[in-house]
Amino acid sequence: MIAMYLKTLQKYSFFLIIACFIVIIASCSQTDTVQRPDVSKVNVTVKIERFDQEFNTLKVDDITRMNSQWQKNYPFFYFDYMTQMLEVGDPRDSVLLMEHLKQVLQKKDFIDLADAVARKYPDLREQEKELTQAFKYIKYYFPSYNIPRFIAFMGGFSFQTPIGENYIGIGLDMFLGADSKFYPALVRSIPLYMSRRFTPENIAPRIVETVLREELLPQDNLNQNTLQHMVYNGKILYAMDVLLETASDETKIGYTTGQLAWAKKYQADIWAWFLQEGLLYDTDYLKTQKYFTDAPFTPELGENNESAPKLGSYIGWMMVRKYMARHPELDLLKLFQHENAQEILEQSKFKGK
Repeated sequence: MIAMYLKTLQKYSFFLIIACFIVIIASCSQTDTVQRPDVSKVNVTVKIERFDQEFNTLKVDDITRMNSQWQKNYPFFYFDYMTQMLEVGDPRDSVLLMEHLKQVLQKKDFIDLADAVARKYPDLREQEKELTQAFKYIKYYFPSYNIPRFIAFMGGFSFQTPIGENYIGIGLDMFLGADSKFYPALVRSIPLYMSRRFTPENIAPRIVETVLREELLPQDNLNQNTLQHMVYNGKILYAMDVLLETASDETKIGYTTGQLAWAKKYQADIWAWFLQEGLLYDTDYLKTQKYFTDAPFTPELGENNESAPKLGSYIGWMMVRKYMARHPELDLLKLFQHENAQEILEQSKFKGK
């Protein structure tokens, strides 16, 4: 029976390793000094299937024929797409589905959006290249991980990077660019501080983050203290340092350039504030989740709403980076297996800097 399972979309987080070599008086960024294995012989090639192009050029007279064909070609994805993304009905009920799809295909909003997606993404070669490299690293560290199908679609702003049975979806309408004319009209459901990240360069990082959080290092237990949440999110961000060779730190964590600069400038003060407020070992997640979830800023800190959000994740990232820099003998898999957050803090010697 076709699975009705579609994993919950999660949003953003990331990481890194090893210390900078100093030659004369030169310095380098931490991201530039991440140690990565040679994966040139790892047999992974990501090809993104363009279901969006097939669906967006669908003619009313072809609905019945293509509905049958897509159930065969995209068995798990197509069922999820119709029932949970477009929400037009069960594809096995072809009569009812045909009536609903007729209405969708004839809407001006659908036609305009399909045109925008087609113009923005005539091909996905750059994303395929970036994902191929990232999933080579994933296959190297996690050889039992089965590389799924990658399927591009247009879901009416419903899902960005959903994971289902043997597939990862890429909702291209959620990556049209920060200046897309569609997003301001959706501001009630998708705030501008979120849609500014709906850009092409976010496709690979968001897919990698979703795989990390959903498949490779899921956080099943939220009944943990703030330090444990910090280290968990720090591991996710550090993994993104390793797996994504070209993504910027801003893109990994979802900051603006100004927010990242603010977090770096006040990093020691932020750490001191967590200690002063007694938050490090607080297990009340309803109270502390605001330091890990997306937001335009952190209300308690900074002036004129200029502070960065997700400061718990940011501090955890810096902590894990420092821990890995002090332990160059460890790789990503060993980091994931180390579950003692207190030990990671102590061995990192992290004190806000």
